[in-house]
Amino acid sequence: MRILFMGTPGFAVPSLNILVQNNYDICGVVTVPDKKKGRGLNLSYSDVKKFSIKHSLNILQPDNLRDPEFIKTLTDLKPDLILVVAFKILPEEVFTIPKYGSVNLHASLLPKFRGAAPINHALINGETESGVTTFFLKKKVDTGNIILQKKINIDKDDDAGTLHDKLSELGAESVLETVRLIEAGNVIPQIQNDSDASPAPKIFKENCIIDWNQNACKIHDFIRGLSPYPAAFTFLNNRSVKIFRSALTGNSKKETPGSIAVEEKKLLVSCLDNMIEILELQTEGKKRIPASEFINGLDKSVKLFFTNRDDIINNP
Repeated sequence: MRILFMGTPGFAVPSLNILVQNNYDICGVVTVPDKKKGRGLNLSYSDVKKFSIKHSLNILQPDNLRDPEFIKTLTDLKPDLILVVAFKILPEEVFTIPKYGSVNLHASLLPKFRGAAPINHALINGETESGVTTFFLKKKVDTGNIILQKKINIDKDDDAGTLHDKLSELGAESVLETVRLIEAGNVIPQIQNDSDASPAPKIFKENCIIDWNQNACKIHDFIRGLSPYPAAFTFLNNRSVKIFRSALTGNSKKETPGSIAVEEKKLLVSCLDNMIEILELQTEGKKRIPASEFINGLDKSVKLFFTNRDDIINNP
């Protein structure tokens, strides 16, 4: 089977690798154009391109997926199947090229968490289970008929980074199984139930501000759902503070939500109901550090509060 692979970040690499290791004919790899990064504006490659270079794969980097020349190039490659893992939304004139259609790997148990950030939203919503889904592409994003799903438990210590890595490997297994099912003609597509769908839209910086007027459990899930990137953040003395790791204490709050306390060398913050322990954080312009180092730099004689920007504006 001739496979045209499309993907960009590290999440997609295990899926491409498992196809290469199983000797599938990868007729092309489509990824994003190179970007200039850093002060020296050096060219930066996607993780998928780096892998493809090492394995001498045919790399395509279109600026426009609807470009007639690009579409002709894909048609001339005569792929039997397009396999998409963490890439852009494909136009219909692209995903209808192969005779077996186009398949997407999605990092959720569809129809739950349709959208660009399913891993983050699963954790933010306090889910205890996640997984991956392979499905046939159609016009409306993440709504195609399901080929297969694999589930995984979300551990209490998982954050977006660890769950990402687990689902990336699970996804690779699912991709290989999916391709084999299609080859054997054994796919029984399952229609998604739209009434069970939930959104998982792209997360922007303004979505990452911690609201301390919420329950500790909800804030804890919010922090781990955004760690290590883009990271939940708050403000201290008008400077942003990213928070990467936290722990539930079960201790009732003692003061106004956002109030900082140091007890038994632990950094505690009052939430709406209980106190939460901060384990790892990063002050604006500084490096990421454990809370113990942060505590050492605090002025214990001054009462401190974590706030959001609105608090700062309304209470200067």
